[in-house]
Amino acid sequence: MRFSVSAAITTSLVGLACGVLTSGCGGPTTPPPVKAVVSAPQQPPWFQDVTEERGLDFVHDPGPVDGKYFLPQINGSGAALLDFDNDGRLDIYLLQFGGPESSSTNALYRQLPGGKFQNVSKGSGLDINGHNHGVAVGDINNDGWVDVIVTQYLGIKLFLNQGKGVFKPATEEAKLKNPHWSASASFVDYDRDGWLDLVVANYLDFDENRVCTARGGMRDYCLPNTFLPTASRLWRNRGADTGGKWLGYEDQTEASGLASKPGPGMGVLCADFNGDDWPDIFVANDIEANHLWVNQKNGSFTEEAISRGLAFDDRGQAASNMGVAYGDVDGNGLSDLFITHFTNEHHGLWMQEPRGSFEELSIRAGLSHSRWHGTAWGATLSDFNQDGSLDLALMNGFVQRRDAPAKSFWEDYKDRNQVYVNDGTGHFQDISTDNPALCGDPNVGRGLCVGDLDGDGSLDLLTTQVGGAARIFRNVAPSRGHWLMVRAVDQALHRDAIGAEVRLQSGERRWQTLIQPSQSFQCANDLRAHFGLGTTDKIDRIEILWPDGSTEQFACPGVDRVLEIQRGKGESVPPGKGEKP
Repeated sequence: MRFSVSAAITTSLVGLACGVLTSGCGGPTTPPPVKAVVSAPQQPPWFQDVTEERGLDFVHDPGPVDGKYFLPQINGSGAALLDFDNDGRLDIYLLQFGGPESSSTNALYRQLPGGKFQNVSKGSGLDINGHNHGVAVGDINNDGWVDVIVTQYLGIKLFLNQGKGVFKPATEEAKLKNPHWSASASFVDYDRDGWLDLVVANYLDFDENRVCTARGGMRDYCLPNTFLPTASRLWRNRGADTGGKWLGYEDQTEASGLASKPGPGMGVLCADFNGDDWPDIFVANDIEANHLWVNQKNGSFTEEAISRGLAFDDRGQAASNMGVAYGDVDGNGLSDLFITHFTNEHHGLWMQEPRGSFEELSIRAGLSHSRWHGTAWGATLSDFNQDGSLDLALMNGFVQRRDAPAKSFWEDYKDRNQVYVNDGTGHFQDISTDNPALCGDPNVGRGLCVGDLDGDGSLDLLTTQVGGAARIFRNVAPSRGHWLMVRAVDQALHRDAIGAEVRLQSGERRWQTLIQPSQSFQCANDLRAHFGLGTTDKIDRIEILWPDGSTEQFACPGVDRVLEIQRGKGESVPPGKGEKP
């Protein structure tokens, strides 16, 4: 076992000691100057910027640059990939932060049959203004249409999909109230009753009158440890009455135990962390210990981040935890957890082994040996070259000004994105200089969505930045391997099975992934499970662990295709007999 309870207690004490300091424990420092990449690529690029040719013309409005240094402004806004009209093509939803008086509104883009995106925001109901941060998507009333949650500074909004490109505001009807600074959100069926519940990572109790300065006495955005944290919130979906009317949500934050430990939450991930087939809730906390809320199967959760090795980094300190990504990077059948950090910290990769126990092994994984050190937000573990191993992409952007002011306000906060290739053993190599389209020009990067936008079976990227254009990057990695994409559908619920685990087997080789679109930072990703298969051209069987704990096996008709697998049409697997490491 990599992490003992006694070691966890020692780590906790060290981390708490660091938590009261403002420097030397992973706190922010002045970023170095940033220039565009000038070194020549050594290998063919993986990504091509196709924003203009795909018709996406969205530019993020961060609100006024008026000298107030409104802290929520620097956290930016995310985006979502979703099929809102059920035509089988991924559409795009992008968020604005201009404020409640701004003319800048969120934008909904429908993908047309030829691959172009058309702005269909007007009349959709999703074209709202405000201080919008994050988005989560899922069918909450089981009517076959994906719905949308938007998190805001001091608020949250729910929109029910009515079909035909129209969404109805339903926040009050659903009894959702969150008068806090909310960041990322996720749907999860934590009580396994077939209805999607909702968790929101809340950030700080921000005082808008607080004035902060950076090094040298320049006015700047405040650091997060200037303010008190707030508790993440959990709502239980009440389902429908006997007449089929959806009943909305009920707040279970206090009853579940989540209110007992506030934290400056930024990223959130709902997954089974301890191997009991019930979903847990992980919250990445900024410069404080992370929280892992383990499902007790009775509506309550216990916080176990320390004992499971996820509270602190490898030095026993609380890092600047922001975005999250989840996947099996070393092929041992157990998913690992990646968390983005600040520029003076190495990003965190917590490897899982044995089941339910994690150890931060970023240095061993090569993540401390990068072309440059950036402040990362959005992240994804995805197999871009489809060789069977998960690669890594990061969106970077600073939060503090450099000592010498740049010629424009947002130039001070720009950084270069990064891409790493996995060698198949969980060791990563930075190939950012080989990817000038994604990593060459600095940006104030924030959101990163991943999905197959053009239907060719490879994973593309959608990115957002503060005060800049949203961009689409097409996957053009050469010599890609075979692939398989699985859409898991529960027909009785009329929706995608968020929370399902999909496992493949070919001979002795196994792959597994989780269907959970709410990863990265303030973003929602493609709902389908994607597998890079390398040279494997035949899958012996597909196994799906459904969100209610039942397991089925299915035959695979072939690779290099998208499969829709429907619950109830496979071979049932007795409890405890499914494929587990």
